[in-house]
Amino acid sequence: MSEPLSPQQQPESELSLGAPSRRQLLMGGAVAASAIVSIRPALANTAASVLNCTIPVPDQGRSGNYIAPSGQVVPAGTQGAFPGAGQPFTGEQVKRALGGGRLPGTAYDQNRAYLNYIRRLQSGTSGFTCYASLQMPR
Repeated sequence: MSEPLSPQQQPESELSLGAPSRRQLLMGGAVAASAIVSIRPALANTAASVLNCTIPVPDQGRSGNYIAPSGQVVPAGTQGAFPGAGQPFTGEQVKRALGGGRLPGTAYDQNRAYLNYIRRLQSGTSGFTCYASLQMPR
């Protein structure tokens, strides 16, 4: 009768079938820790860039037009509509306004019209990527 082989004497293929060794667990932990350290700065940079992106109201292709209370772009001078914002809004300003604040330099109704415009942005429109990134959970 032969005695069972010790772990040091077993072929490597048999060792890999069992539970991981302490060394393998420690190496796995080190890899996971280094991944976390390298991902966090990337997420921080992404969050910062999202808050610094800009959303023009209206986009450059329709500048000179007005924004209706519904958020639609209408011809300049349309009754009840608001002239476009002179400067684009930053992602941070829009995020704050979507959370119940107000876009800088806007009255209550003008703020609502601009936010409705921003909510209606479609792919391909200037500012859409910025607005979409504000909607992504972190």
